[in-house]
Amino acid sequence: MATLFPFRDINVHASTSHYAFTSPSSPTAPTLVVDRPSGDLRLNDGALLGAKRVSSIAGILGIIRLRLDKYVIVITKAQPMGRLKGHMVYKVAAIEFLPLRERPLHDHDEDTYLTLVRTLLKQGPMYFSYSLDITNSFQRQADADLSAPLWKRADDRFFWNRFVQTDLIDFRVGGGSSSGIRHHSGQQPGVDPYILPVMFGMMRITPTSINGNPLTYALVTRRSRHRAGTRYFSRGINEKGQVSNYNETEQIVVLNDATGGLAGFAGGDGLRNGSLAARDGKEVQVLAYVQTRGSVPVYWAEMNTLHYTPKLQIRGVETAVPAAKQHFEEQMRLYGDNYLVNLVNQKGREQIVKKSYEQVVRALLSSPSEATKADPITEEKFHLLEPAKQSQILDHLHYVYFDFHSETKGLRWHRAQLLLEQLGEALLKQQYFRGVEMPGDQQGRLEVRNQQTSVMRTNCMDCLDRTNVVQSMFARWTLTRMLHDTGLLRHGELVSDDAAFETLFRNVWADNADVVSRSYSGTGALKTDFTRTGNRTRAGMVQDLMNSITRYMRNNFADGPRQDAFDVFLGAYLPSDSNSGSASPFADVRPVLIQSIPYILAGCLFFVLTATVTRRLPDATIWPLRLLVLICFSVAAWCLRFIYTHGTLYVNWPKLNTPPWALEGYQDALAKARQDQVVGRFLVRRRERGVSSARLSFLEEGKKRIE
Repeated sequence: MATLFPFRDINVHASTSHYAFTSPSSPTAPTLVVDRPSGDLRLNDGALLGAKRVSSIAGILGIIRLRLDKYVIVITKAQPMGRLKGHMVYKVAAIEFLPLRERPLHDHDEDTYLTLVRTLLKQGPMYFSYSLDITNSFQRQADADLSAPLWKRADDRFFWNRFVQTDLIDFRVGGGSSSGIRHHSGQQPGVDPYILPVMFGMMRITPTSINGNPLTYALVTRRSRHRAGTRYFSRGINEKGQVSNYNETEQIVVLNDATGGLAGFAGGDGLRNGSLAARDGKEVQVLAYVQTRGSVPVYWAEMNTLHYTPKLQIRGVETAVPAAKQHFEEQMRLYGDNYLVNLVNQKGREQIVKKSYEQVVRALLSSPSEATKADPITEEKFHLLEPAKQSQILDHLHYVYFDFHSETKGLRWHRAQLLLEQLGEALLKQQYFRGVEMPGDQQGRLEVRNQQTSVMRTNCMDCLDRTNVVQSMFARWTLTRMLHDTGLLRHGELVSDDAAFETLFRNVWADNADVVSRSYSGTGALKTDFTRTGNRTRAGMVQDLMNSITRYMRNNFADGPRQDAFDVFLGAYLPSDSNSGSASPFADVRPVLIQSIPYILAGCLFFVLTATVTRRLPDATIWPLRLLVLICFSVAAWCLRFIYTHGTLYVNWPKLNTPPWALEGYQDALAKARQDQVVGRFLVRRRERGVSSARLSFLEEGKKRIE
């Protein structure tokens, strides 16, 4: 019988001709062999001679091809996070790259690619389970084919290492490899246990109790691998209908589960397959509630210029309708009705994003019906777009705009509850998933008692801070309903009445906000003091100020390499040794004078500071030094003004997949710098290395931007 689950223990054997992977707990299983340096894959029925055991690993993350070599990425350490429905979930704690070639000399580009991917994998929170599909919600798992290998059940959106598993999957299915690897034809089911799906996001599993009733509370956030990236370099939607910063968050409650704790598996196949031990003979129940978040589905971007507020650009909204249609058709196929909760500002620079979103929704609905609700604080507290009749699948969209900033201004955070009142009927109607363990079922199937029929899709500009506050409100409301339905809370009681559980709930959701924010913006979330304590505090506002400053620095000067790392690991950019003769993609193609100005600024400031704090001799001549200080101070002031005026030239842009609008902005900024009265004459108009007008072919005639 084929093994459906990944091996929990793998030994790595290395020699100059191959790497061999075996499972000591499954001695009859075939050995996976990766030939060196070709990278050819094969299965061997017995142990290979001549290879030395190197170490034991937790799993194979994948195989990645960089500029000159391929590397097997292995998980060397895994941290237990807790049990979900009897299955242990682990966090990736350490990884290692096994090169197929031994390089006597270092290549700068190859080392840069390696550093990018290593840094991403070190910082990114990744999770896996040997026996539970954590890429799918419990509701989707209930419909899964349990006879299929674990990797085949994984949700493609949240199968984070899907690209680097391509070689193993191609070998498994017997198809041709896009990377040129030679392997045997035909199906290779023996590879299944070596393919380990990994999820990127947040995972918190906590055994707790409420009103003295024990339960397991879990929160899982899955980040999509499609259009993944950083805050200002990944916005809006693409032509495939994939949106930036798309996350699915699932709140899970497991009742009457006696398998809690962090101990390893100690039992037969029943526990491995998810058959739980009931507590006191009561049936084991799994309750789950899913929400999503994602960027506003239009073509829009924010151009970094070193100003605190980037320049907002939106391409003609009508061109985004086909992509938005594709996006929402998939969302409704997966989740049912979609309630689009929009929290951007209705005034100022965000207004155009709000209007563009509403224009797209109007175009998608066959017969849109609009309504606006006002109050003394704002003229548009709510803006609703509903289908007047349902004659097509897209008529299951429900747009709800809430003026979050105006309503909560002045620390009036309790007014966010107005959104709950507006959506109360929808929350009641959408239900939640409820499944009950089927006694004696060795595969751990759940008998479905209830299903969630719709989803709340929340967004703000970044889908971070405001979104986090609103999603935690929806989760608390639904959790109270779950516990009422199961009898753990009596009529009139609230989850917040249990002080210990309320503290746990708030901290878990604040941690979730921080994880999602760090992966997108580089810092923890804002407004988490409200999420943790229920109140806006001065200490929280100071922390928000520090996070905002850190975001500014990271988004302008550090996010380019982070975006490059996402692109390389997820397959959006393919390094190739075929371009070994061309210029390095990491080379700085700016004119030397433009590159030198920050160094001139630093030198001048250093001289002024040194001259100011250095003690002078009593008989020393003062005026030459003062003159030099004045000159250096003037030069520093000019350099600072030049950098701020031409900020686009000093943003650390992605080098591998530079956004088209960034290339356009760079050319505009360079043309403006050539008009500078001081240095313009030295910026000779020439063809810079690596700059090609062909890269601006995105400027299709008739498409417009609104700035």
